[in-house]
Amino acid sequence: MVEPELEEAFDRIRAGKMVVLVGPSGEGDVVMAAEKIIPEHVNFMARYARGIISAAIPERRMRELRIPLLPQRSSEENAETVGASVEAREGTTTGISASDRAKTIQTIASDQCGPDDIIMPGHVPPRMALAGGVLMRMGRAEGAVDLVRMAGMRPYAALCEILREDGYAAQLPELREFAQAHSLPICSIEALVSYRLTHELLVQRVADVPFPTAEGELRAIVYRNIVDGREHLTLVKGNVGGGRPALVRLHSECLTGDVFASQRCDCGDQLKKSLQQICAAEAGVLIYLHQEGRGIGLGNKIRAYALQDRGLDTVEANLELGFKEDLRDYGIGAQILRDLGIGTVMLLTNNPHKLESLANYGVQVVRVPLEVTPHTANIDYLRTKKEKLGHLLSELKLLG
Repeated sequence: MVEPELEEAFDRIRAGKMVVLVGPSGEGDVVMAAEKIIPEHVNFMARYARGIISAAIPERRMRELRIPLLPQRSSEENAETVGASVEAREGTTTGISASDRAKTIQTIASDQCGPDDIIMPGHVPPRMALAGGVLMRMGRAEGAVDLVRMAGMRPYAALCEILREDGYAAQLPELREFAQAHSLPICSIEALVSYRLTHELLVQRVADVPFPTAEGELRAIVYRNIVDGREHLTLVKGNVGGGRPALVRLHSECLTGDVFASQRCDCGDQLKKSLQQICAAEAGVLIYLHQEGRGIGLGNKIRAYALQDRGLDTVEANLELGFKEDLRDYGIGAQILRDLGIGTVMLLTNNPHKLESLANYGVQVVRVPLEVTPHTANIDYLRTKKEKLGHLLSELKLLG
């Protein structure tokens, strides 16, 4: 089933109309299928959206057209990649008119056109969408290309950022007003991510072997994310699948706690207790997700430790480093559970966000508490998890 906001957006894209697409930062673009663009659309973008009219194309298309990439103005990992501005060689005059820019975008979007059909410099900047789309980078180009592709059109989009009358980027309240004023549907890049994780198969099994442990006999299955290439280990106890329920732990990688028994967190203790309970159950699964440090990576986690030693808590340290308080996503975990054929997931967790996330991906989930005894070295860490991240931790009163 397609979510209502996306269903309407897909219908409009297929009909050659525009959609307002909102990014994670709250800014937005008008987006449409490049193959459907006509001068009237360009004129609307220029008059009402006011931003730069550009074309979003996959990186393979950028290479096919031999469009050189411009130096990035930002060193951030998610900084967008823009190519040299182009123009259609045939059917244009000055290149700046609505008709000329529509012709250029149509040329870029035509599989019959190659590098000899464009000239540089021109008046339409192409924006490169990474392979993997919004699951690789939640950028404007990736969102526009995925939206058009998911609607069944060729993966080339025309887009224009929506600006306020004072020239600043419109934010969500103004984007809603813009969409209503022009009778345009509005959807978000986050909705595209959720849709892809729910409706597309993005994992593949690469290994499946017996895996004896000190706690019991298990089966080890390695899954590869076909979008980013990351591999995730899954340990299976008993006969799972067929829609039957199973005891499950989704455990995000924590090298410091899981391997070296760091006293800063409760991860190692939770992993050990989870494995014991799963091995004692009739059927269970432990999914070890490759997303270290709440998704910020090992190096940044160690940097966060240094900030914590200066008085910041674990949430404040992540924010100080420029990250959200928790970047983890459980969509790949939901895909693995779906591939294993598990029915109701009896989830070992104290994290309500994890429960909500799996439910949003269509997983039937019931919480099974996973509390470990706190100690003096991690009590402040656990209090922060409870007070700022909403973790369900009742045993903190033991050291309160």
